[in-house]
Amino acid sequence: MKGWGVLVTGGGSGIGLASAKRLAADGAVVTICGRTQARLEAAAAEIGGDAGWVVCDVTDEEAVAAAAAAAHERAGGRLDVAVACAGGSLHMGPIVEADVGAFRATVDLNVTGTFLTLKHTVPLMVAGGSGSFIAISSIAGPLTHPLLGAYCVGKAGIEMLVKVAADELGASNVRVNGIRPGLVDTELVAGVTATPAVLNDYLAQMPISRVGTPDDIAEAVRYLAGPESSWVTGQLLGVDGGHMLRRGPDYSPFLG
Repeated sequence: MKGWGVLVTGGGSGIGLASAKRLAADGAVVTICGRTQARLEAAAAEIGGDAGWVVCDVTDEEAVAAAAAAAHERAGGRLDVAVACAGGSLHMGPIVEADVGAFRATVDLNVTGTFLTLKHTVPLMVAGGSGSFIAISSIAGPLTHPLLGAYCVGKAGIEMLVKVAADELGASNVRVNGIRPGLVDTELVAGVTATPAVLNDYLAQMPISRVGTPDDIAEAVRYLAGPESSWVTGQLLGVDGGHMLRRGPDYSPFLG
């Protein structure tokens, strides 16, 4: 991947940072983006090499367009890979009691943020003749997570976006795939890993019963980014210890 241009949203920590490091290790010219400059600066230093960063809120179309253009320019006028990692949830609780603002913000972050990243990176890939777009979904896309309804809806939306975009873009030699992480040890799930009743329920649903690492997901990103997956598009790859074989987690202990 030497010289390949790569943009990673949500690249300041967790899965995004691990993915950026993995792609940079194979020679890619990586640009990360996120909302916090200090975090991006620290992450770029950790990635090393000539990693760059751009402050960007993925729900802001002008900011996303600028981040895509910056990644393209930094790589000498090419963009080969985009990894849409920015996501999360602003809601937890019964769906009928959900605050509409938190629900909208969660869907906007996950679905609109991934859509805008695709909208502004794919034309640059098409112009270069090929590319790979990788969205980060979740086991919450296909499995219900009671009390995390907005997040489930957001991740399910990402998965349909992947499928439609893959169908549309195949003729342009741009592949679109997604990854469904299970429970991965990042700061976003610190509340889960610190709550034994919820953590133990997660582990009980995994044939390979351990918490995942950001590097587990980064290796899947590397596969979908590279030439090894040149005939793979429209797929949602589960990296979850087999969690998808069973059921979603029980969040009821969070209700006290």
